[in-house]
Amino acid sequence: MSSTPLFGLLRSPNTVLIGRGQRVAVADHLPEGTRRVLIVTDERMAGLPAFASIRTSLERRASVELFTGVEPELPTGGLKKVAESFRATPPDVIVAVGGGSCIDFAKVLSLLLKHGGELPDYYGEFAVPGPITPVIAIPTTSGTGSEVTPVAVVSDPNRELKVGISSPYLIPTVAICDPELTDHTPAALTANVGIDALAHCIESFTAIVRPPSTTLSSERVFVGNARLTEHFALAGIEAIGANLVKTIRKDQNGEDATAARDELMLGSLCGGFALGTGGTAAAHALQYPIGGLTHTPHGLGIGVLLPYVMEFNRPAKVAEFARIARALGVTDQTTDEVELSHLAVEAVARIAYDIGIPTSLSEIGVTSETVHWIADRALLSRRLVDNNPRELTTESLAEITAAALDGSRSRLLAAAL
Repeated sequence: MSSTPLFGLLRSPNTVLIGRGQRVAVADHLPEGTRRVLIVTDERMAGLPAFASIRTSLERRASVELFTGVEPELPTGGLKKVAESFRATPPDVIVAVGGGSCIDFAKVLSLLLKHGGELPDYYGEFAVPGPITPVIAIPTTSGTGSEVTPVAVVSDPNRELKVGISSPYLIPTVAICDPELTDHTPAALTANVGIDALAHCIESFTAIVRPPSTTLSSERVFVGNARLTEHFALAGIEAIGANLVKTIRKDQNGEDATAARDELMLGSLCGGFALGTGGTAAAHALQYPIGGLTHTPHGLGIGVLLPYVMEFNRPAKVAEFARIARALGVTDQTTDEVELSHLAVEAVARIAYDIGIPTSLSEIGVTSETVHWIADRALLSRRLVDNNPRELTTESLAEITAAALDGSRSRLLAAAL
């Protein structure tokens, strides 16, 4: 039973549809009166048969234009140029087909087409002045949960870190989650996005619990852990924990991974709902400078960091970590909550290892000379830092980074005693 006060917040699309083959129903979910649709995706996705079925469905109802130039990490300069090119004849709806970058691209493009201005005008929370052009999100990976979240992340060349735009107005109008679109995802990508989705669930579930108030939901986009957040987070942990390793092993062995991939997409969706109101914390704060420094995939860095961040936060959230252990099926060794909290960290570290995530930051190019630089930059992500269940300082962030650099969780365990 939860000890969290009865307070909860759920912001979501008007429609969420999940199931195999559901992508072809996209035309049935266009807003009434839609005449012009813009599909945004990347070149690889645009050439696949599964994408053709989405386009064909939309062409039955509206005029369709295609943009296939979505760039990884979403550089802000490219976004502004694309917005200018569509300003004269803006679409009625934008359909995003792809991973988190494609969906975030659609969100930001919709924002610029509707409200104009410069992207820095919207950085931070609640800076979007009103509704944007409707977005229908069709994810092709089980990872970011961006199809249901109120945030888009961009790369601004004038800043050292990625920047978030956070507003309930950014939540897509419709999310269509079709696991069939993930069937041929390479193992490394499945691993990176899958461990990121697991981190969304864990970090939102163990986030700070703020005192409920009648103004909390209007003061913060991400309110920390709450009762509805717990529901989605635990469901996501259970689905991802039971199926991430299984999916990759079945793929590698040439076995049918259909059922496992279905569960991964459900887990990712739950992670998006949990993240969308609970928010993430230290692992994501540290990954922003680490990703910029090493130019490694976001999920890879998150996967390396997650067990170390959990080890640091465990003393502040023993009961929650015990519930994570139970959601991961670690229940046969003990009923003691302190022991279970340790087993939760071990279980997540084992999942990361089994899917091929490196066990230390040194393996992805981080050096000891950059530890304090990383800590200093991570501290700038105040939304994430303030959401962490244990207070984060430059020193504590450097402590987590140094432990992850050496691959030594025992350093953090000793410091907590």
